[in-house]
Amino acid sequence: MHTIWKGSISFGLVNIPIKLHAATEDKDIKLRNLHKECHSPIKYEKVCPVCDVEIQTTDIVKAYEYTKGKFVILDEEDLAKLKKENEEKAVEIIDFVKIEQIDPIYYDRTYYMSPGDSGGKAYSLLRKALEESEKVGLAKIIIRSKEQLAVLRVYENTLVMETIHYPDEVRHSGDVPNVPADDKVTKKELDTAILLIDQLTTEFEPEKYTDEYRTALLELIESKRTGQEIVTPVDKAQTSNVTDLMAALQASIDKTKPKKPAARKKKTPAKAKKEA
Repeated sequence: MHTIWKGSISFGLVNIPIKLHAATEDKDIKLRNLHKECHSPIKYEKVCPVCDVEIQTTDIVKAYEYTKGKFVILDEEDLAKLKKENEEKAVEIIDFVKIEQIDPIYYDRTYYMSPGDSGGKAYSLLRKALEESEKVGLAKIIIRSKEQLAVLRVYENTLVMETIHYPDEVRHSGDVPNVPADDKVTKKELDTAILLIDQLTTEFEPEKYTDEYRTALLELIESKRTGQEIVTPVDKAQTSNVTDLMAALQASIDKTKPKKPAARKKKTPAKAKKEA
């Protein structure tokens, strides 16, 4: 597994050398843009709209637009110095909390953590301490020139680091338009909805969920590549357009009821006597 970052975890006076590995991978199918006439890949060039010339990488500087059309230029030396000063902090655990206190809206990306050289015992100690205390560590880390808040927890006997958003990066739910302030539902509607939830409740088995669009797209690509006949799949049965809430709930419950095994037909006396 490829190492993307090397450093250490520190909490109190304990220091654990670790390596970071991406825990997830992007399996989106990347499609290229081609020229329709000759099927050549399209090039995207950096061009200055004022000078009307193509710009080289060495001609580009970074800047912050503090107001429309007004910029503050940031030198590479300043950015490099700032990055170095912050990187020296490594992964510093600043607090321990219950994971239930962190809403999933804060989570960003997941990384596996493996022990560095001579860090095995300290790694095991932190893992065991997190398990026994039923806590997670809150830490800060610099990744790709950005300071991020992170959660350290145990997943299948491995330390995992989840980068999380800062509070000011999460938009306020009160700004979401058209959210009803009151629950204008009847008890019958609520009881029926809860019954539907109960019927659809199951154990979480991630293996049974697949990306159906990606699978279909790969099949389409392979069919075109090999010159096979492309077969259009039959559309799934369309959901009936039920506008009445109770009718929709009842229809959903009827649809999700477990099917009863077919009852065996009883033999008539005459038929039973004939078979004997």
